Amino acid sequence: MDVSKLMFRPGLMDGQRILVTGGGTGLGREMTEAFLKLGATVHICGRRAAKAQETADALIEAHGGTVVAHGCDIRDADAIDAMIDAIWEDGGALTGVVNNAAGNFISRTEDLSINGFNAIADIVFRGTFYVTHNVGKRLIAEGRKASFLSILTTWVWNGSAFVVPSAMSKSAINTMTQSLAVEWGRYGLRFNAIAPGAFPTKGMSARLAPGGRGGNDMSGGNPMGRVGEMHELANLATFLMAPGAEYVNGQTIAIDGAGYQANGGTFWGALSHLGDEEWEQVRAMIKGTNEKDKAERTA
Repeated sequence: MDVSKLMFRPGLMDGQRILVTGGGTGLGREMTEAFLKLGATVHICGRRAAKAQETADALIEAHGGTVVAHGCDIRDADAIDAMIDAIWEDGGALTGVVNNAAGNFISRTEDLSINGFNAIADIVFRGTFYVTHNVGKRLIAEGRKASFLSILTTWVWNGSAFVVPSAMSKSAINTMTQSLAVEWGRYGLRFNAIAPGAFPTKGMSARLAPGGRGGNDMSGGNPMGRVGEMHELANLATFLMAPGAEYVNGQTIAIDGAGYQANGGTFWGALSHLGDEEWEQVRAMIKGTNEKDKAERTA
């Protein structure tokens, strides 16, 4: 990300302590860099502890400040509790949480296994709630204010073929965002979400457009004729997390160049024509990506 394109004043986030789940890669890394550059202390977590630490080291070298890496599988409520204990012990309460950790892959729904469904739902649906619930209870008990931000997708409004587990899970988090904005607003806790369009990352491309086959139309179907740039997402995330926007609560904001309005932002047009042989090739490529990630986690 070109941090020179961040639109906020230096030091805006001084004193802020933010947890970014899935902060070692992709959009999580981009937001972490923005928060760090603006003065926040950032904690990041991911299942690949070594990757999270690599990101923390690189960002500190580039910008100074503090990024603390945690190896944590957010599907495990006990692991989350231990991580949040460690964060509280290392400087005190959080002032913000970005629920960014996710999983996704394209598949015909009839080809999904129960394990495949749970692989997504356990991270996006359950894991996001576990983190939010754990941190929220602590903040309420201590009488502290904070901002929670979840990274969703425009599918929360219209669903999407071929990514049903993700569409279902993210829709649930959209509902959580609105529900807790009302229930916990009285405690000074805010809940908002961002619904990004196409912001290509390595992990996204490997599972949503494996080998360049299928996948959502990255730019041609967008009214602006392009994909999103990382600083644009980081600027919106900063606006929602930083001091000064405390009356924004319960909102899910799309950042997709009006792609949702133009074409629904779904995978139907690009994938509906694939046959059995092509889907088999897609499954093989995604399986290879998953096996590589698993090997990195256990190395």
